[in-house]
Parts: sequence; structure tokens; C-alpha cells
Amino acid sequence: MSAMRRVTVLLGGASAEREVSLSSGGEVIKALRAVGHEVTPLDPGHDVMALVSGLREQRPDVVFNALHGRFGEDGAIQGVLEWMGLPYTHSGIRASSTAMDKAASRALFIAAGLPMANGKTVTIAELAEADPLPAPYVVKPLDEGSSVGVSIVREGSNRRAEIASAWRYGPLALVESYIAGREITVGVLDDGENEPQALTVTDILPNVATGHDFYDYDAKYGDGGSRHVLPAAIHPDIFRRACEIAIAAHKVLGCAGASRSDFRYDDTDCGPDEPGRLALLEVNTQPGMTPTSLLPEQAAFCGISYEELCDRLVREAERRAERSRR
Repeated sequence: MSAMRRVTVLLGGASAEREVSLSSGGEVIKALRAVGHEVTPLDPGHDVMALVSGLREQRPDVVFNALHGRFGEDGAIQGVLEWMGLPYTHSGIRASSTAMDKAASRALFIAAGLPMANGKTVTIAELAEADPLPAPYVVKPLDEGSSVGVSIVREGSNRRAEIASAWRYGPLALVESYIAGREITVGVLDDGENEPQALTVTDILPNVATGHDFYDYDAKYGDGGSRHVLPAAIHPDIFRRACEIAIAAHKVLGCAGASRSDFRYDDTDCGPDEPGRLALLEVNTQPGMTPTSLLPEQAAFCGISYEELCDRLVREAERRAERSRR
């Protein structure tokens, strides 16, 4: 473990994922205190000047960014921390802002040859007028995380007009062809000195009995919303390919510390020796750190305790800051 550091944990914030961030941050605080760090929480809310004042008062050696969603993982907070010259965990401004913008990250992934679902950006007016893709398709906000605002429009459904009329995530949406099958995810750790490491593949099984037909917000964070199987019992070629793609996506974005890549895996009509189809959905630059979160679960499977994981991220942040000062 590293020497004791003064660590400020940013948590809460102003996004739709505030409650998730409070849960993540609370667990991080306990873990970092357990390994000997002097830890102080800071909730920036909507007030950037209060954030700056709080950080100046606390004078941390490292900031652990446990914020989620807009203003937390979209490059905005990262810009403030860079301006103040404070080392911070997870990805920097460019990687954070690009990953949060689903249209921008999608374009990068396609240019890098990574497998993506067919899709495009549409206005909400276009969505209200007609189906932008053959059903079934998925409608997503361009800049929200944790499946906030994600809906599936199925064949014969009248949900399209309902989704458009209730939309509150800006004038645009990303629509992608729905890929049948299951959702899998791969966590990546990056210490900045060695090649990024894929942890394992988790098979995410939403609890259909409780009304979850995909891995939505409630399935992610609600009790009994989903079941995680790791390592995923999937075709070995797909397992290996998912790990390769997760590392490639991490590098394409320029992520640091940790990331998590989410995929759809369609093996619905495959024989026992057929691998099936894999499509990258998105990369999370601030993976959840709640008790039910996927990254800590994968780290534990690889023999990395929750406390060690949090401490590793703090140490990586310091090393990255030191390299940038040289």
C-alpha cells in the first residue's frame, strides 16, 4: 500500500446519477480510510466556485473523482482540477468528454475498426415523426450514463411518440439497432506504466421477473435487479475478443486509471461451436463503485480487494501527475 495521502473524494454532484455517486463515494471514503489515507468528502453540487473553495481549503494531495454523469465524467470537473493543478483519478479531459458524448465516441470506435451496432444521431422532432430505424431499436441520450433515459422501441410498439414527447435530454438522441442476446462487460485497469489489463468478462442477466428486459438504471442499482456471472460462460473466442476490444477502446479514447466497456452479445441462434456476434455499446470512464458495481466485482475476482483497487487509483493519479510535470 502507498504512504498516507490527503485525499478529497468528490461525490454527489448535479447529474441524474447523483444518488449513485453518493453511494460510490461513500464506499470509496471507507476504503481509503481503511488503508490509512486522510480522506475528506466534498459534494460540488451545482456550484463550481464552492468546489474550488472547498478544494483550496482541503488542500488534497490527490482528488478521487467518484462523480458520475454530466459535470462529473464529461471533462468539466476534470478541467477544473487541471486548472488547479491537482492530481485526480480516472481519465482526463479529452477521454472523459469524448466517452460521454456517445456520437463522438461512436465515430472514434468505428474509425478504429471496433464492432458497433448500426445507428445514427437524430433530432427529437425526427423521432416524433417516424421510426428512424427499423424496429426494434434503442433510443439513448447523447450524454447521460447508467442507462439514464435509454428505451427500446419494439416492433408494433407505440412507444416512439411517447418517448419523444417525454424527452428531456436535449434536442438530439442516438438511435441504434437493437441487438438480441445478452449484455456483457469488461473492466480495464491501467497503471500508466504497463499495458492496460482486462480483468474478466461479466455476463449481466437482468431480472425479467421484476420487469427488467434490459440492463436499465434500476437493474444496475436496485436490489435483485440483475445477476452477474463471472467469468462469463460464453464462447472462448468471444471472451478473448471482448477483452481485446475493451483494451483497444480504452486506448482509442486515451483513458487512464480504470474504464469499463459494455457490449451486446448475440448468440441467440448459434450452435454450440458458433461464436455469435459482438458489438461495443460504450466505454465508461468512471465505472460505478457501489456495492453492486461491476468493476470492483471483477477486481475482486482477480484477487484485488476493494481497498486495494481504490488505493491503486490514487497511486496512478499521482504518478500521472508527476509524469505530466516532467
